[in-house]
Amino acid sequence: MVALASAMAGTAIAEDLAQEAMVRAHRNWDRISLYESPGGWVRRVTINLATSSLRRRTIEVRSKLRFWPRPERELPPEPTADEPIWAAVAALAPRQRAAIALHYLEDLSVRDISKILGCTESTVKVHLHKARQNLAHLLRDDRSAR
Repeated sequence: MVALASAMAGTAIAEDLAQEAMVRAHRNWDRISLYESPGGWVRRVTINLATSSLRRRTIEVRSKLRFWPRPERELPPEPTADEPIWAAVAALAPRQRAAIALHYLEDLSVRDISKILGCTESTVKVHLHKARQNLAHLLRDDRSAR
């Protein structure tokens, strides 16, 4: 869950999101344990929490930028080998980001992803296809900018 939350919303809050998803599962375990896939439910809750968190942070940043003077630019830290990839994943639409994270981090099948996201298998394939195209474009642009 931490890896999924990290891919969806960043490493800074990933553990908190994963913990909140587990707390919700524990709190409602009598009902959730009867589901066909309790793990899928927890993954879906993690994705929803990450999406909500990103939405809240975006609103918060926009409101702060309206009232605060712009700070001087600082140089970013040296990137690790995986940072450009996950930075590009973070730039994807939420459903594409979720499909990529579930497929590559969780190693889930298209069928399992469709159950978690609540859509058809063909829709998951479209999300994965578009995400891969967007990632190729973003990473190509990143490489050419260097």
